[in-house]
Amino acid sequence: SAGFVALGIAKTTGKPVTVTCTSGTAAANLMPAVVEAREARVPLVVMTADRPPELREVGAGQAIDQLKLYGGFVKWFAEVGDHEPSRESAIHHRALACRAVATAVGGRPGPVHVNFPLREPLAPVPEPLDAADWEGRPDGAPWVSVTEAPRDPDAIRPRGFERTPSLAREIGAARRGSIVVGANAGVTQDAADLAAVLGWPILADATSGIRCGPLGYEQATVISHYDVLLRSERFADRHQADLVIRIGATPTSKPLRAWLERCRQIVVDPHATWDDPTRRAERIEHCDPNLFAGSLCAELEENRPTPDEHWLRTWREADALVPEALAATPDPFEPKVWNAVADAAPEDSTLWIASSMPIRDVEAFLPRMEKRLDLFANRGANGIDGTVSSAAGAAVVAGERTYLLTGDLALLHDIGGLITARRLGVELTVVCANNGGGGIFDFLPVAEAADAAAYEEHIATPVDVDLARVAELAGLPARGGQDGSGGERPPAPRAVRAGGGRSRLGTLLDRPFQLL
Repeated sequence: SAGFVALGIAKTTGKPVTVTCTSGTAAANLMPAVVEAREARVPLVVMTADRPPELREVGAGQAIDQLKLYGGFVKWFAEVGDHEPSRESAIHHRALACRAVATAVGGRPGPVHVNFPLREPLAPVPEPLDAADWEGRPDGAPWVSVTEAPRDPDAIRPRGFERTPSLAREIGAARRGSIVVGANAGVTQDAADLAAVLGWPILADATSGIRCGPLGYEQATVISHYDVLLRSERFADRHQADLVIRIGATPTSKPLRAWLERCRQIVVDPHATWDDPTRRAERIEHCDPNLFAGSLCAELEENRPTPDEHWLRTWREADALVPEALAATPDPFEPKVWNAVADAAPEDSTLWIASSMPIRDVEAFLPRMEKRLDLFANRGANGIDGTVSSAAGAAVVAGERTYLLTGDLALLHDIGGLITARRLGVELTVVCANNGGGGIFDFLPVAEAADAAAYEEHIATPVDVDLARVAELAGLPARGGQDGSGGERPPAPRAVRAGGGRSRLGTLLDRPFQLL
């Protein structure tokens, strides 16, 4: 009954209504109301209590599998978690509540499901709490607001985009700002133009489309080595931004994400996917990024803000130091190899970059270049699955040779992809840092805490495989040593240049070289 009461209220008012229940069959009894809300396009927020994970599937009372209980009938499902009271948990709950309501009413209205696993004691227990931890925005506004702009390009021109003047005033008032552009941004020149007008740096992810390609004089705003710069606490503290505009997926750089957690943020997202792992965004602009940037540019040109010249200059000066430091690093060093591939690749080549260390190296060390290159990586779920096959697929449609930059584990995990590449007859060069297992784990605390032998066997998991034999099995030519300690010098950067033949494999390095 409660489900349909909530449904009736929501259908009558057109506003989202919350219905709550205990765990077990009570949650199942809401299914008919959820189905009706789905079919009738009624915004409903279903909040179900649940037993904690340790009491699931062990015969505990009133415990059923409630994860995604309503299947495809809800627009979105969230497992809230069982957090200790703190500022972080308060932010989590506020952001989650905003997302649940916005999802229920956004686009095609419908139900959402939020599941709360609760531990004993369930009754209120008095305990001292810091009221400041639970405060929201100073003006009482929602923690996150979602606005949706017109999709018609003609309706979002400077005079047709209603929020442009107010946004332009807000953004123009922030003299120390930044534009962060991640993967799948779908914006290049417009973002660069906006940064140039504002005098802000663009922190451009390697796969953003801005790191490589012509931009004109606006390229001076692009900062490539933000990951390296923000590792310095002193630099990060002195370069805290007043406001950040984020476009595209959030880059994976940990230093950048830590820096963003202290910044006011506006997220520009054409799909309103709530891509905000920091949960600090004040606003999500649901609109086309190019139209957003273009509208703001036009508005700001009429009332051009006075930039803080010192702000952008110090970012640029620091960014220019990284290539010099990288060049001075003794060989072999994996980031230098990846940069050499990018430098050697012909114009309009495609670089597919494996997850784990290669994409992190490229994000941190690949410099801004005028040469047009298309960079891709499987960063949706950040796995190493299908790395070779993905690169082979890209090579099918690429106009120039495609290069895969990978470690040995990602290569071996998709060894069948080498045969696929050969069968497809694609122009693919595989450059493998044969570095003896999962190099990324060497950077984690477990590398120091675990027994050395156990760490190598069970975590780094080096595989004693002759990659030259692997290439031979796949019918591909290979060059370079099987590992960095085998006595043969790794191939020079020129060895990865495109030449005759089809797909090929080159191998390099030994894992400790990554840590130099």
